[in-house]
Amino acid sequence: MLLFLVATTTSSNWSSNGNLTKEGVPSAGHHVLPTVLVLSLLLLFVALLAWYFLRLKNQRKAVVTTVDKKIPNGILDEQDATVVLLPRSASAIKHYPPLIVEHLEDEYRLRSADDGKLFREEYNSLPGGHAQGTYEEANKDNNKDKNRYPNILPYDHSRVVLSQLEGSPASDYVNASYIDGFTVKHKFIAAQGPKEDTVADFWRMVWEQKVSTVVMLTNLKERKEDKCYQYWPDQGCWTYGDVRVAVEDFTVLVDYTIRNFCIQYSSEAAKTPRPVTQLHFTSWPDFGVPFSPIGMLKFLKKVKAVNPQFAGPILVHCSAGVGRTGTFIVIDAMIDMMHAEQKVDVFGFVSKIREQRSQLIQTDMQYSFIYQALLEYYLYGDTELDVSSLEGHLHKLHNTFNQGDRVGLEEEFKKLTNMRIMKENMRTGNLPANMKKNRVLQIIPYDFNRVILSMRRGQEFTDYVNASFIDGYRQKDYFIATQGPLQHTVEDFWRMVWEWKCHSIVMLTELQEREQDKCYQYWPAEESQTYGDYSVGMKGDASCDTYSLRDLVLTFLPDKQTRAIRHFHFHGWPEVGIPAEGRGMIDIIAAVQRQQQQSGNHPIVVHCSAGAGRTGTFIALSNILERVKAEGLLDVFQTVKSLRMQRPHMVQTVEQYDFCYKVVQDFVDIFSDYANFK
Repeated sequence: MLLFLVATTTSSNWSSNGNLTKEGVPSAGHHVLPTVLVLSLLLLFVALLAWYFLRLKNQRKAVVTTVDKKIPNGILDEQDATVVLLPRSASAIKHYPPLIVEHLEDEYRLRSADDGKLFREEYNSLPGGHAQGTYEEANKDNNKDKNRYPNILPYDHSRVVLSQLEGSPASDYVNASYIDGFTVKHKFIAAQGPKEDTVADFWRMVWEQKVSTVVMLTNLKERKEDKCYQYWPDQGCWTYGDVRVAVEDFTVLVDYTIRNFCIQYSSEAAKTPRPVTQLHFTSWPDFGVPFSPIGMLKFLKKVKAVNPQFAGPILVHCSAGVGRTGTFIVIDAMIDMMHAEQKVDVFGFVSKIREQRSQLIQTDMQYSFIYQALLEYYLYGDTELDVSSLEGHLHKLHNTFNQGDRVGLEEEFKKLTNMRIMKENMRTGNLPANMKKNRVLQIIPYDFNRVILSMRRGQEFTDYVNASFIDGYRQKDYFIATQGPLQHTVEDFWRMVWEWKCHSIVMLTELQEREQDKCYQYWPAEESQTYGDYSVGMKGDASCDTYSLRDLVLTFLPDKQTRAIRHFHFHGWPEVGIPAEGRGMIDIIAAVQRQQQQSGNHPIVVHCSAGAGRTGTFIALSNILERVKAEGLLDVFQTVKSLRMQRPHMVQTVEQYDFCYKVVQDFVDIFSDYANFK
């Protein structure tokens, strides 16, 4: 900076005081030396400036990691080149004692305040890893290319050591570490997602460590980046190195996929083949953490259920094998601790397992998600039922033992009504231009899962319709829950049906109930009717016991394209109360599912009047009965809780909640041999 001032001053003095001719050329003589001096200083300054910026650029290149790349939902997870290692000051490290479970709710609320400031402080106080830990094997020249990320390596003292292959001195290395559970030593193996050239090592590890269960917590690609190589065949069998892997079957569910493999070591053909189950959690978003811990807790329960008692370690991997992998392992251990000691020690446990693999738990968001999952588990417990125990559970829900006690069913439903409605996530529906499109002002879609229409050119706010995507049992966004159209929103309704390629509409209200308009008639009374750019024609109608069927043809007039729509109109569901019996609901759900299989499983539009009470009950029952058929299990409470997190007031009354249980009981009574549900 001083050099710059000197050069500027010299140049300024010379140009203002030097003797100039009329043409502006300096006179010769004593002014030549200052000119040379100034030019030399300027050149030196430019050279120094260039050197400074080049050095700054190189420094920035070295320090920019995922922490610098902020996104709306938090910090990016597991980048390609490196994984973020957060710097910590030794003087700032604190210790956080275990929490008694009764204090968990208050502590979670306290730590979450001020945008999670205390969670960040607690997370940043964690030790990074083992102070004397070494990575000599991981850093050997023969092993460096086997690591997906150069700064996420297994310690020498806790790495999984493979058997040495003859003539291959570096063949005992794989990027994987033993991790303890709450009480079980080496309960887990935490590994990176296999690379193309390490798949054979991965399967050799599965065979040698007698792994029966593989937990996968990443998708193969995220944000167009490779996160993990596909280490299994889509069908049939494939041999990776010396291990033959055959796919026996797979089941796709909304949050995870289960794949069953049979593996055999090819050089030991006499040895019995082994079954291996892979549970692949697919609902972890590209960044951040899952919106709700419900899916993760169900997934964890399934992992515990399928893992044989005397199997080897559970192999857990994401991309780097530290972030999501650590999150899963800590939740498992702390639930075990909760049962054993009625307390949790997240800080202490993470500190302990970081001595086995550094940097487990990658962000403060993952750290706070662990607490969120533990609180969810503590508050609501395990509400899953086997179908065979349904009758006894219903007896407990409908009876009281002490005079004045609330019925168990009411207590269960009250937990749902205590859930907070996230009004801050309803900004679009509450815009003045959209308010008039809502039938009931309390029932507005959340912004994160609202159904978005294409914006009309030159017309603001034309992308809004009061409708929410809702997950099904096997498929994300399987339903669209919406209100009964108003007269001025009918075109938006049909625009939604067209743009989202829907083939099935379920209507659960009458047009008028108790002399009040509940839904505008959005289909033609006779042959056809035009609504803006859309024409709806009546192709045929029929009546079943409890519902009407209308076959409609929807035409997009600008390009004359058509689509067949089947309209299921359920009758006998009063605005207040529930249907007289459950058989009709079972029948219409089955009919809708048959139609979906024929039409390609695009979203099912479901509506009543406001799109919450009866709509939520229908969707809840569809998901519950689908699970009963597939697994012989049900969880009415968590099913409804999940729906309420996706749209406010879904399943609105305790009568509707009770009706969900009654319909399942009717279903079981009709198909009493529930082994034949499938």
